Amino acid sequence: MNTWGRWLAAAAGQRTAAGLHRALRPRGADEDFLDLAGNDYLGLSRHPAVVAAAAAAVHTWGAGAGASRLVTGTLAVHDELERELAAFTGHESALVFSTGYQANLGVVGALADREAVIISDAHVHASLIDAARLSRARVEVVPHNDVAAVRAALAAAAGRRCLVLTESVFSVLGDAAPLPALAAACAEHGALLVVDEAHGLGVVGPGGGGLVAGHGLGGHPSVVVTATLSKALGAQGGAVLGPATLRDHLVNSARSFIFDTALAPAAAAGALAALRHLAAEPDLPRVIHERVALLGQALGCAELPVGAVLSVPMASPAAAVEAQVALQAAGIRVGCFRPPSVPDGISRLRITCNAGVPEADWARAVARITTVARG
Repeated sequence: MNTWGRWLAAAAGQRTAAGLHRALRPRGADEDFLDLAGNDYLGLSRHPAVVAAAAAAVHTWGAGAGASRLVTGTLAVHDELERELAAFTGHESALVFSTGYQANLGVVGALADREAVIISDAHVHASLIDAARLSRARVEVVPHNDVAAVRAALAAAAGRRCLVLTESVFSVLGDAAPLPALAAACAEHGALLVVDEAHGLGVVGPGGGGLVAGHGLGGHPSVVVTATLSKALGAQGGAVLGPATLRDHLVNSARSFIFDTALAPAAAAGALAALRHLAAEPDLPRVIHERVALLGQALGCAELPVGAVLSVPMASPAAAVEAQVALQAAGIRVGCFRPPSVPDGISRLRITCNAGVPEADWARAVARITTVARG
């Protein structure tokens, strides 16, 4: 075995010993499972209007966009999606990327460099962590949702350009960022607040417009938003929302936009159809919150999440895995997070309170989850 072979074998052994080995498990289209582990929060990925729009786009534009956006890859459907996303969330403009991960890499990389300072919440998504590392800026990680720590870091930056990174609704614990206080701190120090609305868009705020819009911060000069189209909108892709000047800068500077093939037309059209459906059905996110409350009450949760994901602490990593396996045997898929993948070190089940699940199936899931989680 050569050097690389030995290194790969050692790395695999370390993962297995730590209980962190991951494997891909393809699922068939006809599997009879209730999916409460994914992020299709509104059940729109299979909505007839969304599927029809995606299929029509394939017939119109083909399977792919064919090029990067700055060559020939910008299609009319991208322009429509960007305009309607911006209007829906209360921003002047939007720019669509191929994934939410790429959107975060793009906006941070285009705004931060060696002369900048990035102040990052300890619980932000891996895409923002990677973006900060790649930017070559000085990075300071502050305790989760600690506005005082953010203010202290901004004051210590001594006039340098600063980005503050946070999520609106955090993906593991389901708690919300103190956005008004963070936006005020950034405005006072001339900094920019970058808010990842991956788990907020379509779930919280007026009609699902996101937590930024819910706090009246859409269009705020110190706030920039990133979002994904692959969760509540049931498609794929990402977006950056903010002023037109930022959009122009990203088109000219964001490497993950410039050098990437444009979002596939089916995904863009599907996301656009989902967005239009959500705009026409503004009460749809309410179903999520009703289901979060119902399940949370059944499990005796002291605090309910702001978004769609209910995080259920378990006694140990083994107990979490056993509960996940028991629920899968009952035809219900839930997520299972264990240290070191969870920010607070507590093993937990991660349950998506999906608004698209039929009422009878949801009632069955609540009963079964309650029985299993309580042991």
